[in-house]
Amino acid sequence: MSLNDTPSGERIHIGFFGRRNAGKSSIVNGITDQKMSIVSDREGTTTDPVYKAMELLPLGPVVIIDTPGFDDEGTLGELRVAKTREALRKTDIAVLVIDGVRGETPEDRELQQLFIKEGIPFIVVYNKADLMDPAAVAEIEDCRETGTADGPADGEMTIDEEQPVILCASAETGRGILKLKETLAALSPKKSDAPPLVSDLLAPNDLVVLVIPIDESAPKGRLILPQQQAVRDILDAGAIALACREMELTETLKRLGRPPELVITDSQAFKAVAEIVPESVPLTSFSILMARHKGFLDAALAAVPAVGRLSDGDRVLIAEGCTHHRQCNDIGTVKIPRWLRAYSGANIEVETCSGREFPENPDGYRLVVHCGGCMLNEREVQSRMRQTVSQGVPFINYGVLIALATGILPRSIRALNKSVPAETH
Repeated sequence: MSLNDTPSGERIHIGFFGRRNAGKSSIVNGITDQKMSIVSDREGTTTDPVYKAMELLPLGPVVIIDTPGFDDEGTLGELRVAKTREALRKTDIAVLVIDGVRGETPEDRELQQLFIKEGIPFIVVYNKADLMDPAAVAEIEDCRETGTADGPADGEMTIDEEQPVILCASAETGRGILKLKETLAALSPKKSDAPPLVSDLLAPNDLVVLVIPIDESAPKGRLILPQQQAVRDILDAGAIALACREMELTETLKRLGRPPELVITDSQAFKAVAEIVPESVPLTSFSILMARHKGFLDAALAAVPAVGRLSDGDRVLIAEGCTHHRQCNDIGTVKIPRWLRAYSGANIEVETCSGREFPENPDGYRLVVHCGGCMLNEREVQSRMRQTVSQGVPFINYGVLIALATGILPRSIRALNKSVPAETH
């Protein structure tokens, strides 16, 4: 993804679900107007979720997810169904594609219950309308009991958010494809309650210093995503962004002529930066800001007391939303475990996962430590958080943990109007 692209984690994720051979991939190809997925009469052609970032008018930047059949069989089929459930965790809008000739099945009803359980708005599309009995098509399109996509007289789309929308379509003839696009736009998630990355903390002409270490883990020739997003968000606020490495921070502050309104650092440099930046200057990290932006900072702070309660033999999961080549001093596999053991004094067992992997049932862990989640959309990060916390397992963030371990947690969240749980003091 280039610097000019909308990050995947900031795009609306639209998932297409249904039985094998219901025509999911054909419908996907129809609304995207490209051969995104392989289409075949053979059942089970789609063997793994297919993800495609693209612009889909009138929605804008989206990620399309084409999933395997939910009725797949055998050991391999069970794995495919598990991948489908995994895709569900990141889906903002679901499209259930039903074979209109065969009609609704128990698997289709199970998927609808999953959408309802996860609070995902969804559209039911009866595909193959060109092969269906015209009377059945008319009955579905006139349906009012379970939802409608019909608009008022002036043609503006209206949606009953309490009921699913039901459409008839034909991937073969193109019937209903435009209506499906319009309905997707109408169901597009409203602006999240989660705050922007940093712009809401700033006033025009505020000066923000970004401390960006360039070490062996820094990508060659570019900045990592949270750093890029922070710069853009600062500019959106009409504020001034100034970047330096931690080695030049002292000289940078000396030359400014006035204290900055905020300093944002890579969490790994917290200790060194905190010793340089005056106590009166607000200080936080990219990771903490990202946790706030993705809506799980409160959960991360609530997990703080659990770090000090770790005991020998406790299992801790360290989860990252992206995959990357592990360096010799990697943050997830080396630094975080070192900070955890030093702070807790416990000989813990550390396990890791990355990318789209995340355990379905994390109840065997005493703590889950998650990255900022910049590569994941808000729904997926919060889904991971909810399934962890619901099992009674604390869910903390990289930045919060590092601030705790380096003794500056209260200071690192002061600018965000947050406080440390009383048990931690």
